[in-house]
Amino acid sequence: MKVVPLGERLLIKPIKEEKKTEGGIVLPDSAREKPMKAEVIAVGEKVENIDVKPGDKVIYSKYAGTEIKIDDVEYIIIDANDILAKIEN
Repeated sequence: MKVVPLGERLLIKPIKEEKKTEGGIVLPDSAREKPMKAEVIAVGEKVENIDVKPGDKVIYSKYAGTEIKIDDVEYIIIDANDILAKIEN
């Protein structure tokens, strides 16, 4: 299935990072904060005020967007205004 974001929205895939305590204990998903880094998968036609394209890594607002699952992969559809920064190497 292909999802195409409409208007000023983006389809992003959260980047999950394994978190460990200082003692080396791996924290389960339920004990972790929601990730705020993501990879841009698709960009809506009317996204003009930010310079992002598919493949870019971004930081987004903590509670923004609508979570969806496609083929057992989690994605978020988010408004362009909820993108806070672009991550550059």
